[in-house]
Amino acid sequence: DDLTNVLLYHVVSGAVMADDVVTLDAATTVQGSDIVITIEDGIVYLNGNAAVTITDIEASNGIIHVIDAVILPPAN
Repeated sequence: DDLTNVLLYHVVSGAVMADDVVTLDAATTVQGSDIVITIEDGIVYLNGNAAVTITDIEASNGIIHVIDAVILPPAN
């Protein structure tokens, strides 16, 4: 169950392109919790510590953005 929650916390429903991400301050994950989105010096960060390093990789089931760290859902 813990691994499933972590993996689902890395997924946002729909096809959200990088141009859309930079207009957001948060996004709700499939896991059900929000991810905080910030931009600092032109770099997008998730929850203040995971930087987005590659954007807009199109896949058959959505869009992938590569991050440089694992993000963990809030503890219940």
